[in-house]
Amino acid sequence: MNIIVTGGAGFIGSNFVHYVYRERPDWHITVLDALTYAGNRANLEGLDPARFTFVEGNITDAALVDRLVAENDAVVHYAAESHNDNSLQNPRPFLDTNIIGTYTILEAVRKHGKRLHHISTDEVYGDLELDDPNRFTENTAYNPSSPYSATKAGSDLLVRAWVRSFGVMATISNCSNNYGPYQHVEKFIPRQVTEILEGRRPKLYGTGEQVRDWIHTEDHSSAVLTILEKGVSGETYLIGADGEKDNKSVIELILKLTGQDPTAYDHVNDRPGHDMRYAIDSTKLRTELGWRPHYTDFEAGLKVTLDWYKDNQAWWKPQKEATETKYKVQGQ
Repeated sequence: MNIIVTGGAGFIGSNFVHYVYRERPDWHITVLDALTYAGNRANLEGLDPARFTFVEGNITDAALVDRLVAENDAVVHYAAESHNDNSLQNPRPFLDTNIIGTYTILEAVRKHGKRLHHISTDEVYGDLELDDPNRFTENTAYNPSSPYSATKAGSDLLVRAWVRSFGVMATISNCSNNYGPYQHVEKFIPRQVTEILEGRRPKLYGTGEQVRDWIHTEDHSSAVLTILEKGVSGETYLIGADGEKDNKSVIELILKLTGQDPTAYDHVNDRPGHDMRYAIDSTKLRTELGWRPHYTDFEAGLKVTLDWYKDNQAWWKPQKEATETKYKVQGQ
């Protein structure tokens, strides 16, 4: 099988590339990535050119996307502007990439009759109250609360419309918060870890009561591969590993695992419109497609992640200064 992975030089995209490279040795992988600030060519080092092709380009480039789709069997669409804070500062890139980029891919797979799997987020559903016993399911109504989540909701709806209107062969997955290697230091877990590694106190938005449903990126990758191979066209699958943790608990666990005082962090201004709780019910994926997560112990998965950042400081240090300068301007 020959597949395209859009956004394959980013965090979860590159982890998926490495996972497929290891688990499907007879597949050829083509990565299409614009190498914006969140993409890093170093994330894909060590892959055999006989089994892997890298193409630098934008998913809004219709001619390029059309050519690549024609040459491959399927597209796994990770490429997205994905950082909520950035969407609050400048929403336009999110519209260009998440809406126009997805439209461009849909038109190419429609034209050439190719398979598409579209990667999305649980943030399209809005948030839940802290004391709500419910979790998101495939039938939860969309209620996005930021420019980022609104554009991802829009891209999901485009995929659904192209399936129904034009018979495109496509599936969608909405996943909870990923953690693991190669994640940009602007994100919550790597930001706190790298602050500690550079000898500074980590920072917590507001009171830290917000709850996120964490999943190791390796488990996300295995779920996406399962859906690509076994999923039913037109269906949506939620990916989660029952990893609900509030941000305060996560930052305190990071401090504990790095040998620090669990209270040695500072509170900073909360994010505007900060969602309170995400929680995924992945019953459909588990019962219909037989998927199971490997990292069911969050502390163990977090320890592996911390060790990776400790051992790969040359990878993240070039990102760090600019990221913290940006946050300082925002009072965060």
